[in-house]
Amino acid sequence: MEISTANVREFLKKIQGREITLTAIRKEFNILPGTKSFDSIRNIMFQLAEQRIVRPTGRNDGSYKVVTEVRQVQVFGVQRERRPPFNLKFPKDFEKGMEMDFAEHIVIREGDLILIGGVSNFGKTTLAMNICGENIDCNPILMGNEYTTPNGEPTPRFLNRLDNMDWVEWTNGEKDKFVLLPVREDYAEHIVRDKINIIDWVNVPAGESYLISPIMDGMKREIGSGIIIMVEQKSQGSDMVRGGQFSKDFVDCELLLDKMNNNDTLLTIGKVKEYTKPVMGRTYAFSISKGVKILNFREVRKCKKCYGRGHFSTGGECSECKGWGYFNS
Repeated sequence: MEISTANVREFLKKIQGREITLTAIRKEFNILPGTKSFDSIRNIMFQLAEQRIVRPTGRNDGSYKVVTEVRQVQVFGVQRERRPPFNLKFPKDFEKGMEMDFAEHIVIREGDLILIGGVSNFGKTTLAMNICGENIDCNPILMGNEYTTPNGEPTPRFLNRLDNMDWVEWTNGEKDKFVLLPVREDYAEHIVRDKINIIDWVNVPAGESYLISPIMDGMKREIGSGIIIMVEQKSQGSDMVRGGQFSKDFVDCELLLDKMNNNDTLLTIGKVKEYTKPVMGRTYAFSISKGVKILNFREVRKCKKCYGRGHFSTGGECSECKGWGYFNS
């Protein structure tokens, strides 16, 4: 039987978004050289390219990209649910018992990605674990390099953090109220849909930092009505994590952590997609006890004399802020 355009079109519907070659199509339909259908395939694909069902890759090897079918999305005239913001609880100051005050102004929606970017050893995991603890009744998902060993066991430091966070009920008496997954790569493939997924941290190969954008995109495609808390490394003073500008493509809320002094962490609110009051650029400071307890959380403002450095390029401590770089607001 001679191959028809309808036959090929029906086959291509099953592989939308992928690449296909003339050779692979002939193999799929068991078309042998010398037959009429063997030569017809090229003409059929040319016609389908004109109809924008496929697109030549331009490699001159008989390969095509199968175009993903897109249909108009009707917004009005159909019944659509307006869902409220996601009820995410941010960490609290352990002494005051109050949630970080900027939280009331940041709107988190289902499917959002919150990025915690920070310098090494200054509060990234503390922030992530406190978010986990505050939302423990939502049965959050934990994965990443910080929580499990390459052998798939909880790291000793992770277990110590759980013990120190003794104000959190981690179990319901018998079972964990969170899910720990030994995942250290390919996170999008292991996202648990409709849950809070906390990933600490994503290891992007050296020289391929641009991959941070498709990694985030992949995770957001899988999260459904849940949210993602993603932890990543950054350099001191930088307003971007590894991956640079690519890291901001899919972020909905960005919390950046820097070393303020030997005792305190500086938190700067970066990109925020939705808010009830302007919060981007506001700065806060806090200290950490036992690696888990957030203490003395307060808003701070940058010293105008030294621009937050605490010292001058010519050397010497700033006399205005006494070397702190910031003042309590």
